[in-house]
Amino acid sequence: MRRKLLLLLETGLVLAGLLLGASAWKIHSALEQPLNITQEELLDVPKGSTPTRTFLELETDGVIKDAFWLRVYWRFNLAGTPIHTGEYRMQPGMTVNGLIDSWKRGDVVQYSLTLVEGWNFHQVRAALAKDEKIEQTLNGLSDSDVMAKIGHKGLFPEGRFFPDTYRFVRGVSDTELLKKAFDRLDEVLAKEWEKRSVDAPYKEPYQALIIASLVEKETGVPQERGEIAGVFVRRMALGMQLQTDPTVIYGLGDRYTGKLTRAHLKEPTPYNTYVIPGLPPTPIAMVGREAIHAALNPVEGSSLYFVARGDGSHVFSDDLDAHNSAVREFQLKRRADYRSSPAPVTTPEAAPATEEAIPAASPDTAPESLPSVPPQEPAPDAAAPQNTQ
Repeated sequence: MRRKLLLLLETGLVLAGLLLGASAWKIHSALEQPLNITQEELLDVPKGSTPTRTFLELETDGVIKDAFWLRVYWRFNLAGTPIHTGEYRMQPGMTVNGLIDSWKRGDVVQYSLTLVEGWNFHQVRAALAKDEKIEQTLNGLSDSDVMAKIGHKGLFPEGRFFPDTYRFVRGVSDTELLKKAFDRLDEVLAKEWEKRSVDAPYKEPYQALIIASLVEKETGVPQERGEIAGVFVRRMALGMQLQTDPTVIYGLGDRYTGKLTRAHLKEPTPYNTYVIPGLPPTPIAMVGREAIHAALNPVEGSSLYFVARGDGSHVFSDDLDAHNSAVREFQLKRRADYRSSPAPVTTPEAAPATEEAIPAASPDTAPESLPSVPPQEPAPDAAAPQNTQ
């Protein structure tokens, strides 16, 4: 009886060994099999995917065989290892083991989205909405609802996002990308605020962000940003209106068709700095670090006016006579992208002509709820003369 039991035990052990050996061989063969593809393909692993489901889908598509043994391998060797969401490159000649290694590394395909300096929030939303690799969760929501969804209920969205190139994987949501851009702007603004000039005339960083948006829209010439910021700061200190065309354009919203008229400059809107004193209520565009730095470190000087040459650069003037002379000179050879200066609206020579074209984006809707902006320092003097003639 004992000999029979020993024989059965030995037989069982032999069979178990053979089974384990066969299983190990099957697993090894399954891992080392090349993917059945003839050209590069992308494997999409959406949120909530499991290795089991992914192996079965690959087998169904004819890319691999023996999905069962691969599931056994994962369960006993990689239990608890997540499979990262995203897309993975599958190359001809790649083995299943190589594909699994890329899963373990999270070697997903990266895409990028660039948010551009000077864009408004409407353009940001449009860029997100047209990218098919981004999960759309904000379609149909108002701007206010969007801000609430990203955790900043009650904040006006314009200028609150940082222009940069953002890397992402397929399936990332538009909400996630907006949160990242919002946090990045907060980070940059806070760092630049700490390095601001002692003479910077702002009570809070938001005021500097507004000026930075005006600087961003007025020039793309890096060395001029600080000087333009200086003009704005000096005009505020003297109680002069800022009188900058991009604010008029923004206030017109979707009524702006590419040309400013004299009537537009006189039209009361919350943003028309030819009409309102001091700062507009919000930024009018996204701003880069350089514009923020310029707003917080305006260049000292005496210029109070500037006019575009037509090539992106400007002529700066200390007094109205010199400014009017520059306006006459450069209006004679005006280009399609000409930008006028913040000059007194009462001066005919300084006002843009009816046919002047000033390309700039306009917001999709009127502001839903504008934040109040504390007065800047020094406070504007409404009684100060604006015409120095």
